[in-house]
Amino acid sequence: MPAEPKAFARRFRLDRVGAVAVALIVVSVAWRAGLAARGWFSQDEFVLAAQALDARLDADFLLQTVNDSLMPGGLLTAWLMVRLAGFASWPWVLMLAVGQAAVGVAVYRLLRDLLRPGWGLLVPLALFLFSPLTLEVSSLWLVGLLVLPMQLALVLAVRAQVRYVRTGRLGHLATVALWLLFGLLFDPKALLIAPLLFLLTVFLFSDGSPWRSLVTVVRRHWRGWLLLTLLSGAYLAFYLTRPARALDQLTSPGQAFTFLGDLVGATVVPGLLGGPWRWTYAGDGPPLVDPYPVAMWLSWLVLATLVVVTVRRRRSAVRAWLLLACYVGLVAALFAVTHVGGVLGPMVGTVPRFVADVVPVAAICVGVALFGLRDDGERARYAARPLPGVPRALGSITVGRVVTIAVLVAVGTGAVWSTVRFGENWSTKHGREYLTTAQAELAAAPADTVFLDAVVPDRVVAGYFWPDNRQSHFFRPAERRPEFVEVAELPVTFDEEGRIRPVRIEGVTVLPGPVPDCGHRVESGQTTQIPLETRVEQWPHVVEFGYLSSGDATATMRLGEATREITVRRGLNQLYFPLPGAGETIEVTLSTPDVALCTKLITVGRVVPAS
Repeated sequence: MPAEPKAFARRFRLDRVGAVAVALIVVSVAWRAGLAARGWFSQDEFVLAAQALDARLDADFLLQTVNDSLMPGGLLTAWLMVRLAGFASWPWVLMLAVGQAAVGVAVYRLLRDLLRPGWGLLVPLALFLFSPLTLEVSSLWLVGLLVLPMQLALVLAVRAQVRYVRTGRLGHLATVALWLLFGLLFDPKALLIAPLLFLLTVFLFSDGSPWRSLVTVVRRHWRGWLLLTLLSGAYLAFYLTRPARALDQLTSPGQAFTFLGDLVGATVVPGLLGGPWRWTYAGDGPPLVDPYPVAMWLSWLVLATLVVVTVRRRRSAVRAWLLLACYVGLVAALFAVTHVGGVLGPMVGTVPRFVADVVPVAAICVGVALFGLRDDGERARYAARPLPGVPRALGSITVGRVVTIAVLVAVGTGAVWSTVRFGENWSTKHGREYLTTAQAELAAAPADTVFLDAVVPDRVVAGYFWPDNRQSHFFRPAERRPEFVEVAELPVTFDEEGRIRPVRIEGVTVLPGPVPDCGHRVESGQTTQIPLETRVEQWPHVVEFGYLSSGDATATMRLGEATREITVRRGLNQLYFPLPGAGETIEVTLSTPDVALCTKLITVGRVVPAS
């Protein structure tokens, strides 16, 4: 066959692999977009959406830390998206889908540059595209804002590093630096890109003993390591100047071992092999991994077998598996230092998004272990060795293919099952039901309906987010927003399901007054101290004040250091208003002359819906 037809046939053969890769990316993105559309916002997203609407687009907003993450790029995106989309879900789903497609294409291009050409490229690509460990990243927009750019930066930085190592061109090194900076705009965890690039170069692009490889890589590429160190150090120095909560410290060695067991044993290994197969419900947030014990141990057995077989057949596989182990170790060390010791520490090891960046690294390492590097010398340096006790032809062809097909089918089936179960869990959204009901109630409510501010149910936004769990914060991005007032005679509030109900104050009442048929009497120009049943501690209390007044007047209510000026009307009335103080008595002062009032009803407490 002439040279030109051969070249055309070769290009067509490679295009077929690319066409299948594109099809896999499209299927993955479409499937996950449908999964994301079944869910909705979660607790942190409600909080960030309200903060974005309330903030100016300035350095104070962009450079704040969100859950200890410095993410100016993510906050800029959120600020724009909240104003564009509010609580409408499809723009957020579209944003996540575009991000997934970009990362999927980048992973395929990296694998094509790094590995030997052929159909084998599709194996690590599918491992990345369909891993259940990244379902949270493609479903929850706040997590996607953090992790998808970090994944993209990691993959493209590795691709640029591979080209830099192979060619020595400084332009590729500049690209590495740019992608590192891009990742740091969205997630401080992008700092791990620099040590990953160093480890990848040592393990995959050097020969000889560990010490010799280390020295060679440092000497040969010192410009790159100096640049990455300076950039990472400058970012870290700035990050440490930002206000953040104290790090969660480990309290015992047992806590560390439990965390590592969960992170590696229950999350990473099962997740890379199609797990976890079962999830633990975690409210409106994404579920936590909860693999079946038998399946978890089988996944470890399969991984161990895969390691042994690949190491026997290709010595470069040793370095690939070591690279993966080292990166998982970096991730584990990072979270052991920063997250394990807190109240939520026992759950950290079962949160899949914390290891989502392990998945592209695993795809690289599995691809190298199975198929070898693209470099010309790979075949000569690492000749395949037959399995012991098995004839060469049978061991290398028949057994290998049968085992490979069986493993791929099992992993694929597990990944489908895990994804389906995740979707069932993810589709339960109390926040969506609460908002839908509230919006319908607001549409039917009279125009003069006013609300006292209260907290939304814990299952919608947890209490530890206060004050961002207040209704006045929650409804900011909504299409219909309640009118919240400070003082009202007949206010309403929302119940647990989002229905509008009259207000009731649940709390501490005053003791009976000494004046018959009056209770406590307040005269003009005098301050009357009205004792409470028990002392109330400092809190943003709300007061229900029922009174009978001889005329219109201005009154001042005091609870400890807190005061509130109110207007009372002639006759029998009641008022509701916030009074964030502490003490054992309520002081009432009338400043309008020739007016007196009686009161038997003063309650200090919190707003609840009347039954």
